[in-house]
Amino acid sequence: MRWFLAIIIILAAVAFFWAWHSLSALYQPVDANDQSKIDVVVAEQSTAPQIAAILDKSGLIRNQTAFLLYCRHAGLDSQLKAGHYQFSRSQSLPQIAELIAQGHVVGLTFTIPEGYTIKQIGDLLVKKDICTEEDWQAALWGTYDYEFLRGAPVDTQDPLEGFLFPDTYEIEEGTTAPMIVDQMLKNFGKHWDKYAGQAQNQGKTVYDTVILASIIEKEAMVDSERELISGVIQNRLRTGMLLQLCPTVLYCIGQPEKVNVSYKDLEVDSPYNTYKYPGLPPGPISCPGDASIAAALNPQASGYYYYVAKGDGTHYFSRTYVEHLQAQRRYSK
Repeated sequence: MRWFLAIIIILAAVAFFWAWHSLSALYQPVDANDQSKIDVVVAEQSTAPQIAAILDKSGLIRNQTAFLLYCRHAGLDSQLKAGHYQFSRSQSLPQIAELIAQGHVVGLTFTIPEGYTIKQIGDLLVKKDICTEEDWQAALWGTYDYEFLRGAPVDTQDPLEGFLFPDTYEIEEGTTAPMIVDQMLKNFGKHWDKYAGQAQNQGKTVYDTVILASIIEKEAMVDSERELISGVIQNRLRTGMLLQLCPTVLYCIGQPEKVNVSYKDLEVDSPYNTYKYPGLPPGPISCPGDASIAAALNPQASGYYYYVAKGDGTHYFSRTYVEHLQAQRRYSK
């Protein structure tokens, strides 16, 4: 009787080992060398068996039952999430199941360069098919509850100009234009927190600081000149001189990427035209990055009141108008 019981135990152990080995094999990648991406869309309210069928049809798993057994054993049955996924046949069944449970959907990435206007940001998002132009325009006039947006001047051309922080963003498919705007504003807030106290100590509002930073962003081509250009602009403001800065003119004519400013451009009647109106423009002319915000609050002291582009990204700085005219003749050749 004992030998019979021993045989039964041995046979059960062999069967268990065989079953475990077979199941483990079904958990392995379909093709460990195939890393090509396969799109999988899991609809809302999809059940675990439906998801298993989709994965099987896409050739991503070896067996539907094995997928269901793994999900049940790992407690993932009710955690599988809808969305657009990308998998490869080099991924194992457990890896795929875990990623679906985590909702690791395909993300979209875009980068906003420093100095872009909100129109340029919108054009970029439309070009990438992230949103439509109509949706973007509607989002710009939405309501966003951030303290730094309160008290915007009434004659500001675009209330959010300057506050959509330039950075690289990763979003999920289906993210709306208002959600993107809110994410950018939140990012600005995180950076502004570093400077809010310093601005307050200097008696500068967030708008004053961002307006100045937005000009510095367009004027400074090399990082080493940001604080010096900031100092020159503030020297001119302090003495009541017209700023006469071309980027402000290009902004009000809606051509921020234009290289040369014509005499006709300088005649445009807009409070953003610093050739006609004294002081800073009523609002930012671009979305500045962290370095330009810092430069706006940390101007380099100097006796300079003028600068002219040398053609290599740097500028020649002058103390007098006569010296400035000489520099213009020298570098305009």
